[in-house]
Amino acid sequence: MFDPNSADLAHPAQALDHSVPSLHAFIRRHGSFFTLLAVVATQLLLLSLQITRNNHVRLIRYWAVAAFDPLERSLGGLTNVSSTAYSTYRHLWHAEQENQELHIQLVAAQAQIQRLGEQAKETQRLRSLLELKNQSVFQTEAAEVIASSPGENSNAIFIDKGSDSGLTTDLAVITPEGVVGKIVAIFPHSAQVLLITDPSSGVGVTLSQSRVQGILKGGSNSFCDLHYVMNDEVVSSGETVVTSGLDQVYPKGLPVGTVVNVGIGNIYKSITVKPTVDLNRLEMLLVVLKPTRGEQQALNFPLRSR
Repeated sequence: MFDPNSADLAHPAQALDHSVPSLHAFIRRHGSFFTLLAVVATQLLLLSLQITRNNHVRLIRYWAVAAFDPLERSLGGLTNVSSTAYSTYRHLWHAEQENQELHIQLVAAQAQIQRLGEQAKETQRLRSLLELKNQSVFQTEAAEVIASSPGENSNAIFIDKGSDSGLTTDLAVITPEGVVGKIVAIFPHSAQVLLITDPSSGVGVTLSQSRVQGILKGGSNSFCDLHYVMNDEVVSSGETVVTSGLDQVYPKGLPVGTVVNVGIGNIYKSITVKPTVDLNRLEMLLVVLKPTRGEQQALNFPLRSR
């Protein structure tokens, strides 16, 4: 039974001291063993300092090398890996910088090539216009397209020459490829040109093979329609259409288009003509000026060789 007057309860510290031996008592009790262990370790250390192996290397050095060699190898491998990783990073960084510089140079070179290509095309267009101007029997004025008329079905453009350059209405506008249209409105520094694809336009034309004449007007989808050609006339697809000069606007013999479709109507044929000029990519043009009376007479009555 529980006894409150027990001696263990009265002196708990003494009871603990008797039940659990202290570390000091344990060492004192086994002191001879620890002394022997220290002597043996000292003897082994002294022997390792005295004993030599191959190449007169002391045993202690072998033991030290054996103990620290794995650590040294690990540290050396880690150092090599770190050095290799850093070197690889530096190479990649320099390669990235070089790639960026090469990309910039490539973009600049492409822009330069494109600019030179545009200059070459413009030079070719100007050369073609100059050749046409030199070969033409009429006086011409070079002009540049500056705008097109607003509207979804616009068939008119504006050029940068006007009355200050001696231009008037009803002057033919051409390119080396063929007829573009005529001037319908004149301003001091610009003029409006009605294209041949406009339904309100009209060009007197002749078929180059059959010599059949008609009136060319604007149709649909950037094509033109040739009117007033009788059904009994022979017209073939692929036949060239040129100006007849009867409208007193366009000089005779200028290319206008090519027949792409021929059909039979009630009285007149249904003829579709594709313009020779790409009217959606106009840039440089020539305006044909009205000939003087002397030039017109020379054209109507050319000198014959004696």
